[in-house]
Amino acid sequence: MDHHGVVFKIIGDSHPGSHYLGYVKYHPDEKGDRRLFGQTYRQNSVVSKSFGILANRPECYVYSDTLGCVITGIPRDDTALHYSCRQALVAIHQDPGPVADNPAGKDLLAITEWVAATGTQGLIGVTGSFLVGCYNERSDIDLVCYGPEGYEAAQELFQQEELIRPYDGDDLTRLYIRRTKYMEGSSFDTLIKQERRKLQGLTANAGAHINCEPIRADRDKTFARISSKEIGEMSLLAEITEHAEGLTTPAVYEIKVTTVLSSTVDEPDAFAQRITHMRSYLGAYTGAFRSGDTVHLSGKLVHTQDGERSGFGIELTPWTASRSYVANLAG
Repeated sequence: MDHHGVVFKIIGDSHPGSHYLGYVKYHPDEKGDRRLFGQTYRQNSVVSKSFGILANRPECYVYSDTLGCVITGIPRDDTALHYSCRQALVAIHQDPGPVADNPAGKDLLAITEWVAATGTQGLIGVTGSFLVGCYNERSDIDLVCYGPEGYEAAQELFQQEELIRPYDGDDLTRLYIRRTKYMEGSSFDTLIKQERRKLQGLTANAGAHINCEPIRADRDKTFARISSKEIGEMSLLAEITEHAEGLTTPAVYEIKVTTVLSSTVDEPDAFAQRITHMRSYLGAYTGAFRSGDTVHLSGKLVHTQDGERSGFGIELTPWTASRSYVANLAG
């Protein structure tokens, strides 16, 4: 959170010296439905809206060498408060306070009991409204897990049906409506197939949506040396050739382009032969695809440099106000 009271969700683990990269998650707004620090706050779930929310604060616009474009972020010297997802989960377990009076909060407390009993504190954290304390009766539960050990712990957690039940039956329509707002252009069956691969479900008692985003381990330096340059935009069909690095955020999938559908660059087929990966810094596509899948991609064409290695890729992180970038199973 900055000194203006704006709460940012930090993206990735590679940041310039001047800023922490991220987008506005909660901000003071009298039209909002959240309460924080005695003020009315509004939740923002559309990443690109950060540009408008921060229109009067150009110091929050920054060029990211890793992403190869201008994005939003919180100036390091304007940071007022840092929220730790891991510490927050432990704190809620030790002193529930008003969390115990919230329907979804009661389910969250049962989960913190399981985490404590299994010795997985430090591997799983809570984010979103329960992290910052602006939850209400409609709040979801947003968890994060860290590294391979955290991913295994979260997988085990989501198998505990006395705590979390999977989406099934009529609830699948609820999940489809929830996701199709952001992943337009996908049929019901293919979107549900894609979504069922993620760590998400409904809490056993309140029936609140709950998900867990796998985050790379603190020791993971995959993106430490990467720089990117934006070239244009492309829409294409591609085969997923390796998904191992796509199971955590930031997600990277190795791909082989099969068909170029549209492009803003000349001679797109020449680029297509050299496109080797797609990447997303948001959790929407983490764990969504598997090797052998055919995927419809629409995103930025970028040239990436990683030490002595270089290549072309499709960037899905939506740091643009002009259009949406999507990745959907093609069948």
